[in-house]
Amino acid sequence: MTFDQAIDQMNAYGRQRQPFLFVLDFDLKRPLVLRPNEWKTHDIAFDFSGTPAPASPEPFWFRRYPMPFEQYRIGFDYVVKNIHLGNSFLVNLSGQTPIETNLALADIYARTTARYKLRLANQFVCFSPEPFVQIRGNRLLSFPMKGTIMANLPNAEATILADAKEAAEHATIVDLIRSDLSRIAQKVWVERYRYIDRIDTHEGGLLQVSSEIAALLPDNWRDQPGTLLASLLPAGSISGAPKPKTIKLIHRAEQYDRGYYTGVCGYFDGEHLDSGVMIRFIENQQGQLVFKSGGGITARSNAWSEYQELIDKVYLPVAVEVDSSIKSPVKSSFIQ
Repeated sequence: MTFDQAIDQMNAYGRQRQPFLFVLDFDLKRPLVLRPNEWKTHDIAFDFSGTPAPASPEPFWFRRYPMPFEQYRIGFDYVVKNIHLGNSFLVNLSGQTPIETNLALADIYARTTARYKLRLANQFVCFSPEPFVQIRGNRLLSFPMKGTIMANLPNAEATILADAKEAAEHATIVDLIRSDLSRIAQKVWVERYRYIDRIDTHEGGLLQVSSEIAALLPDNWRDQPGTLLASLLPAGSISGAPKPKTIKLIHRAEQYDRGYYTGVCGYFDGEHLDSGVMIRFIENQQGQLVFKSGGGITARSNAWSEYQELIDKVYLPVAVEVDSSIKSPVKSSFIQ
């Protein structure tokens, strides 16, 4: 299925008010649009309700093997150079971290807690805290996340909110999302600006800075949900600004295929739509599990801090403690 075919399929289901699941990769080359009777065939499982996973008495272990800092620095320097040249204001730079664990992808899906969880066969599992767009009635909400800090650091909340680089990065994304929404909405406004969410992981808590942006859609939006989504992709929080030039920079700097990582997954139930950005993502690459993560780069970014943020985001949000005898080598509504 091409992306144009996926758009047409979503629009057709929308006009019929028929429920469907959509899973869209970052480059929009491998879209999936599936009716409920097709989920089993594709071995797909999802939970977009944020329901806490039950605690398990079974111990698990988790190791991560980040790329060397020098390797990360190559892409970072390329991005910062292009920012200084005026080719971008903000670039989301990501990388791959090989991991080892005694949990299979299905186990990870079952034991993690996140607002948006999705597993596709034995290909990947995602446990994302970040909404893309939520639509109820004709009211659309978007919740861009930009800014991450370990919760156990002294004065963590005040520190992240006072950081000039993080504030500028967040403001850029909020402006980008407002601009995106203005193309499809009758009215756009910022409901909440730079509030704190806490995410619990197997290594402690993370604080993430989010904003809430609201918009009013035309009453006939259900007749064209595919067209609506296409006009907003890729998500601004995981690409950057301006989008077209920044996406080209991302491909050159990262030198790997993001695949479904930083794409969008969601569900239309016939009346309402909910969707999330596919971050916090583990992929099976020919038997090797790889965790994909990243962060926003601006002209004020520090290479080591950004590298450490990439590593800090390699975690499992589970309900039990990790096996303390095995250490990481780095310190640091809808259910189916």
